Amino acid sequence: MTKYIFVTGGVVSSLGKGITAASLGVLLKRRGFNISILKMDPYINVNAGAMSPYQHGEVFVTCDGAETDLDLGHYERFIDESIKGENSCTTGKVYSTVISRERSGGYGGTTVQVIPHITNEIQDRIERVGKNKDIVIAEIGGTVGDIEGLPYLEAIRQLSSRVGRENILYCHVTLVPYIAASGELKTKPTQHSVNELRRIGIQPDIIVCRSQMEVPEDLRQKIALFGSVSEKSVFQALDSDTIYRIPITLHKQNFDTLVLQKLGLSTQNEPNLADWKDFLKKYETREREIVVALVGKYTEVKDAYISLDEALLHAGVHLGTRIKVKNISAETLENTDAVELLGDADAILVPSGFGTRGVEGKIKACKYAREHGIPFLGIGLGMQAMAIEFARNVLNLQDAYFSDTSIVTSTPLIHILHDDNISSEPHQRLGAYKCKLKHGTKAHVIYATDEIVERHRHRYEFNNKYAEMFCTNGMVISGICEEDNTVDIIENVNHPWMIGVEFLPEYLSRPVRPHPLFSSFVREAIKKNNA
Repeated sequence: MTKYIFVTGGVVSSLGKGITAASLGVLLKRRGFNISILKMDPYINVNAGAMSPYQHGEVFVTCDGAETDLDLGHYERFIDESIKGENSCTTGKVYSTVISRERSGGYGGTTVQVIPHITNEIQDRIERVGKNKDIVIAEIGGTVGDIEGLPYLEAIRQLSSRVGRENILYCHVTLVPYIAASGELKTKPTQHSVNELRRIGIQPDIIVCRSQMEVPEDLRQKIALFGSVSEKSVFQALDSDTIYRIPITLHKQNFDTLVLQKLGLSTQNEPNLADWKDFLKKYETREREIVVALVGKYTEVKDAYISLDEALLHAGVHLGTRIKVKNISAETLENTDAVELLGDADAILVPSGFGTRGVEGKIKACKYAREHGIPFLGIGLGMQAMAIEFARNVLNLQDAYFSDTSIVTSTPLIHILHDDNISSEPHQRLGAYKCKLKHGTKAHVIYATDEIVERHRHRYEFNNKYAEMFCTNGMVISGICEEDNTVDIIENVNHPWMIGVEFLPEYLSRPVRPHPLFSSFVREAIKKNNA
């Protein structure tokens, strides 16, 4: 029988429900359980694909092409597994399914209501994720008390009738704030948050207290009393220098052991965390520091490039190096001397993005890296900018640019493909695609294999009309998606390390297994720093 763990949050958002869920996932998986993690988002958007990074941070793409909340990225990095679109449940998805079913007569003419039809659909989705799994960890987005989250809370309350209360555990993450004026930690917000959850009909089994500082025993006793849980069921998750320390912190408090006991599961096998601890040891003992200039469009948004930040961290830790990411607005760079903003960089990274805003700044960063021999990695739009810069300044194709924009160009170097010669429907690559690597190239050496699988999220492609011209002038095409004959990797053979990739390699980086492309990139930056 599948067991279900539901992680809710109270008081304020951004408490770390996702990290709590991911940390528990690590601990349970490494005890030998077959787990899956689900994110339930109350927003009405069907998915995160059309949401601005300014609103919701990074869009994370799963292997099957689902555009999801960034928490799914944390899940994958922690449990080191690829998860699918079904692991993301939004209100938009739920209502779309219910309305479509009603329109086709699926409800036999009955009145369709939030209860039972919406809540049943939510429960069905939870159970589908749990098929053939020992444990499902499900995080409910938002905060207890949010009106849009009520159907999800009602659904997880009702689920106990379907699967049995003994197969469900409710974990509530809440804030214990420190009031500087009085020098005290306050439990009242936690009390109110738990009471709100209980009014809905859910009694938490475990309470996780987020705090800036240690929650003393007397306060944990107070929280236990008012929350109607035992004192051993109150845990603390203090602010940490790295999110990767949280699984160890919770394990030391017997968090995963208590979870298993409450679910009636074996606690015999201790989690194997040797590689995780090794990562943390390397994290603590990094000696050198390098500067990576990240030239992007959303650099003022903390979570817009979170997978990139994590991928650089993973590579840096394994190479004993602190990565100082210098965020540079591509628009600012357009009107600023490149030396002023990029002069102290040991490496330059231009990430993906949509639209032409800031593109000239990205192209300028590519030119500076090429001319000064600085290690360079272009991703998505960053690769396209790298190609445009090369075409303009090496091949003398002065108006090389994107097609299908308001700017007319005789050199549509980056264009939109169509699914056939007649259809106006644009071809989009979304999710995992195979890429064949060319022998003798840097990409082939870095990956040490003939074929790779990476994730994509884009419509624009390199125009193969210019492929031969590029290759004969020093820009080798080192990776091809044979499925549709599109360019995935380009590299400048006259540069120490300048590579552009159409895909998004950061999605596959893990703390215990950094992505080879980022490891090679950081290694070259270290060489530059030492030169």
